[in-house]
Amino acid sequence: MIEKKKRNIFQIIDDWASARSLWLLMYCTGCGAIELPPTMTSRYDMERFGIAPAGTPRQADILLITGYLSIKTLKRVIRAYEQMQSPKYVIGLGSCTINGGMYWDSYNTIKMLDLYLPVDIWIAGCMPRPESVIGGLNKLSDIIKAGEANGWKKYNENLKWYRANQKKVIKKWDLPEFNY
Repeated sequence: MIEKKKRNIFQIIDDWASARSLWLLMYCTGCGAIELPPTMTSRYDMERFGIAPAGTPRQADILLITGYLSIKTLKRVIRAYEQMQSPKYVIGLGSCTINGGMYWDSYNTIKMLDLYLPVDIWIAGCMPRPESVIGGLNKLSDIIKAGEANGWKKYNENLKWYRANQKKVIKKWDLPEFNY
């Protein structure tokens, strides 16, 4: 049996508060953006769960990556992720972020996002419906409350490994070597 790390009352309160006010930065490519507007409108209303869209990476807690990623866009996603303040979380939306989706055999498509960024939640489907998006956001909120959403810590601890993977696919590397 896995023993859970004990948290003090301040960590529990901090995690609870963080889970109730999440700002979402959406990185939408291809068909991935089609299910997000209904998720924000009155029928599904993600704001009732304390989740709202953010304007810039510096304001965001969640990076929601939808659709396929090409090598060229991966560099921009890494830049956006590293500009976010910690704690920060990544959600991979759709089968394209998991295995390349219908572009799996393309030379220019990123197949497994978690080799380049730590993904906290995967929402499978092509494209997942708004109900699935809300469910994934609520699941992320639950693991934040439990103190188990630590992808950003793993990224900082294993930065050399992530950088090596990033540099394998991004040939013209002009990003800083350090994590913001």
